[in-house]
Amino acid sequence: MRRALFAAMATAGLTTAGLTTAGVQAAEPATPGLEFVLEEVVKLSPAVEVGKTERGNRRYIPIVGGRFEGPGIAGTIVPGGWDWQLDRADGCVELKADYFLKTDDGVTINVLNQGTICPGQPVRTHPVLEAPIGKYDWLNKAAFVGTLEGADPADGPAVKIRFYRLK
Repeated sequence: MRRALFAAMATAGLTTAGLTTAGVQAAEPATPGLEFVLEEVVKLSPAVEVGKTERGNRRYIPIVGGRFEGPGIAGTIVPGGWDWQLDRADGCVELKADYFLKTDDGVTINVLNQGTICPGQPVRTHPVLEAPIGKYDWLNKAAFVGTLEGADPADGPAVKIRFYRLK
């Protein structure tokens, strides 16, 4: 496995000695910063209990809509997505949500967002976004981190999610 990784790195022009690309020495990596991308209010239906599995108790929560907005991007959350959850023995809950955003200018973007909720800890997620080539193509080329919290009760059953791009 390790040999395959090194072979793939060599094929891509990368070496373990400074991770050089095409003979150019890479600079010392900078500490990543964060840039706010968007905030979602994701509306939810009641949870559907699936039951106990060998890994823990399973449920899914249907995603029924919502809105999102950020600098240069806004729109709605398309009904029909889901959040697949697993209650673990250690008291934490694994999340894996798959849903679509529809921008106000008509572009559909897929979101696959994973994370873990543990008692007493802030919730961080790892969103991966897939957009068609064009205006929002930059979403395909970035790494993101998310935060998750309860939404305003006026929004009904919902969560608030913020996405930040790693810089």
